[in-house]
Amino acid sequence: MTMGAEIASGFQSIGIIGAGQMGSGIAQVCAAAGLRVYLNDVSDEKINSGIGRITKSLQKRRDAGKITDEQVDKLLSAIVSTPKLRAFEQCDLVIEAATEDEATKRKIFGGVYPFLNPTTVLATNTSSISITRLATATDRPQRFIGIHFMNPVPTMKLVEVIRGLATDQTTYDATAKFVAALGKLITTSEDYPGFIVNRVLIPMINEAVYALYEGVGSIQSIDDSLRLGANHPMGPLQLADFIGLDTCLSIMQVLHEGLADSKYRPCPLLVKHVEAGWLGVKTGRGFYDYASGAPVPLR
Repeated sequence: MTMGAEIASGFQSIGIIGAGQMGSGIAQVCAAAGLRVYLNDVSDEKINSGIGRITKSLQKRRDAGKITDEQVDKLLSAIVSTPKLRAFEQCDLVIEAATEDEATKRKIFGGVYPFLNPTTVLATNTSSISITRLATATDRPQRFIGIHFMNPVPTMKLVEVIRGLATDQTTYDATAKFVAALGKLITTSEDYPGFIVNRVLIPMINEAVYALYEGVGSIQSIDDSLRLGANHPMGPLQLADFIGLDTCLSIMQVLHEGLADSKYRPCPLLVKHVEAGWLGVKTGRGFYDYASGAPVPLR
């Protein structure tokens, strides 16, 4: 398939590297848009876990009367488990959705690009890392772009698109068309640390952690203040647990290193939580304890 044909008809087959919360969510919305999806991770167990997450999400929609059993089956049949990267040679677009760690992402790109068609667009779902820098780990910086989905992907409408220094207009136009086909709204960010959403959001979360660290208020008081006083749907500390405290810390470190401003210094309490393995919802404990099913503040 030529690049021109891709743009005329839109991306038809999508490869996704990483079957975690973000990767499985991206796979679900791509399948819902009628696209063929190839889902990869480091093990069959992780891929199966991702498929299970998608199945559970679709069954919830079915139980709510939003889709039928037939639609559930059709969507699941559009997602192919792909333990080998070689299967991506038939994809028009490949999206990396691995952990927010630059070394890991660079290793993934170095491993996958030799298997890709020369016209395939390669993208990253990074929420903060330089697109220009990641593109240097590939053979196609002009066809490399940032496509940052929000979590949870099936329900969040926004997608940030970030061009690297070398990203060409053809790649951007094809990506914008792809995002629109998913029923999402696009914002375009320049390639600066944290882009738009996390440049504003994560320092707010970090400041909330500082407020807790310094004894300004309890977890409940801080979260209630932002929910009720600023009309936020979720308090910043509970949101941090939902995002993952390790992800929040990684983004703060990117901001601190990339912008060299002390106002982006990660709060020591955030660092301690990550060191303890208290990462939020995914580990059952963060600023809240989730053992009972309902979040219980720990301070």
